[in-house]
Amino acid sequence: MPSSFGVVDLFAGPGGLGEGFASLNENGKAPFRIGISVEKEPSAHATLRLRAFLREYRRLHGRLPRQFLEFHAGQSAEPDWVSVDKAAWTNASMEARRLELGDVDAAIEIDKAIDHVKSTHDDTILIGGPPCQAYSLVGRARAKGKRDYKPEEDERHFLFREYIRVLDRLRPAAFVMENVKGMLSSTVESRLVFEMLMEDLSSLGTGRGALYELRAVTIERGIIKLSEAVRPTDFVVRSEDFGVPQRRHRVIIIGLRADIASHGGRATAEIPGTGKQTVADAIANLPIVRSGLSRGDDSPERWRTVVLDAADRLHRLHKDEGSKSLADAFRDAGKVVESSESLPPRGSRLLPDGYGRSKNGIRSWLENPELTAIAQHETRGHMDTDLGRYLFSAVHGRVNGRSPKATDFPPILRPDHRNWHTGVFADRFRVQLANEPSTTITSHISKDGHYFIHPDPTQCRSLSVREAARLQTFPDDYLFQGNRTEQYIQVGNAVPPYLARQIAHLLLRVLDGASSGRSPSRSEELSAAVS
Repeated sequence: MPSSFGVVDLFAGPGGLGEGFASLNENGKAPFRIGISVEKEPSAHATLRLRAFLREYRRLHGRLPRQFLEFHAGQSAEPDWVSVDKAAWTNASMEARRLELGDVDAAIEIDKAIDHVKSTHDDTILIGGPPCQAYSLVGRARAKGKRDYKPEEDERHFLFREYIRVLDRLRPAAFVMENVKGMLSSTVESRLVFEMLMEDLSSLGTGRGALYELRAVTIERGIIKLSEAVRPTDFVVRSEDFGVPQRRHRVIIIGLRADIASHGGRATAEIPGTGKQTVADAIANLPIVRSGLSRGDDSPERWRTVVLDAADRLHRLHKDEGSKSLADAFRDAGKVVESSESLPPRGSRLLPDGYGRSKNGIRSWLENPELTAIAQHETRGHMDTDLGRYLFSAVHGRVNGRSPKATDFPPILRPDHRNWHTGVFADRFRVQLANEPSTTITSHISKDGHYFIHPDPTQCRSLSVREAARLQTFPDDYLFQGNRTEQYIQVGNAVPPYLARQIAHLLLRVLDGASSGRSPSRSEELSAAVS
C-alpha cells in the first residue's frame, strides 16, 4: 500500500469531507494527508485554516495546544497562532487557501499546489463538490422569483467543470464528488446537468476507454461497499444508514482510476457498528439551556412568565377539546418550568458527567477528553409568540411521535401569514424528534430556527450551533469561526465528517487491494474494519 495519499479538497467549506479523510488512522499512521483545501468564503476559510493548524500541531506534539483549549473554553481571547507554533501555522496557511475556484489567478495557485502534492505523496485523492445552490430544488425555486434569472448564465451550474479541470491535471487514484439530490434533475437549456457531468468525466479517457470508473457507495446488511450504478439515483447516499444522526440524502460519486478499479474496485469493508443514531444519542447530554427573548426584557423571570402563560393556555385549550394526553403534557411542562428554583442560562460550557468516556455510538466520535468545556452552545432570542409555537411543537412531537403540520396548530398560535393555510408552509415549525435521526441540517438554520426546534418542551428553543454541529457529526473540538449566522451556515453546508470517514475507510481498503494486485480477503476486510 502506498505510504501516503495527498488529498486535494475543493469547495471545502469548513472542512467536513476533509476531516473525515484526515481523521482516519491505520496502525498509528494517517494514510490521507490534506495537501490543499480551497474555500472562498472568509469565515469558512478561517475555520478550515484553524482546523488545519490543530491537525498539524497534534501531528507534531501528540495533543491539542493549551492555548486552544483555553480559547475553546472561553477563558482567553483567540491567541496569535503563529506564536503558539510557527511551523504548524505556516503549514496550515499553505494547506487551507482562500481562493475562488474558476478564477484564473486561483487556477495558477491551485496548479502549483497540485504539483507539490504529487511530488510529496505516493498517490493522490480529489474530494469536494461544487456549490449546491444552483442544483438544489429550493435554490431553483428561489431563482425563479428573480425576474432576469437565466439558468444557462448561472456560473454555479458550471463550477463542476473546474473540478473536472483539476481532476484532469491531478489524475488521482480516486475522487469523491458530493452534491445535493437536486443535481440529478437540474437542467440547463433542456439538458440534465448530471448528463453533462458524465460526459465531462468520460472525456478524460485515454483513447482506450474511460480513465475513471464510477461507483456508488452502498450498504447491505451492515457492509459498506462500492457498487456499479445502474441509474443516477444509485448515487444517492442516505446518511442515517451510516450511523449519522440525521436524514441527510446527498449524491456522492466515487471515481476509481482504471488501474485501481481493475484490481480493487469491488472491495468491501464493514462500517463501525453504531447502527441507527438519534437526535438524543447526539445531543441529549449537552447542558440544558433556555431560549432568549428577542424583544423587550430578556430576563429569566419574564421568560418563565411567557412560557407558563403559553403552557397554561394550551393545557386549558386541549383539556376543553378532550385531548387528555396533550393537555397533560402541557400541564407537566409548565410544572417543570414553574418549579425550577433557578432557570437554565441561555448558554453553557459545562461538560456533561462522564464526558469523553463513551466507548460506543456517535458520542465516542464527538467527544474529546482533552476538552475542558463545551463551546458554541448558546441560544438565540425568539419572539414571545414563537416560544408558544416551539412549546406546542415539542409537546406534540413527544406525545404523537411526529412534528405537527400547520393544520395541527390551534388558532391562537397560527401566525398571520397569507400562505399559512395553502400548504406551502405545512412544516413551517418542525421539531426534531428525540428518538429519530434529525431532518436535514441546512444553511437555513441560520435564518430563524423554526425548522430546527429542540425536542425538550421546557427549553422552548431552536438548536444551538453545537447541537447542529453534533447532528452533522463535527467533533466537539471543531471550532467554527465567524459570527453565529456564519457558523450556522458553515455547519448546514458541510458534509458529515463521520460519513466521510467511512468513505475514506472504504477507499483505503480498495487502494490496499489494488496495490497488492488482488482484492482483500473477507477476513482482512473485517479485521481492518474493526481496528
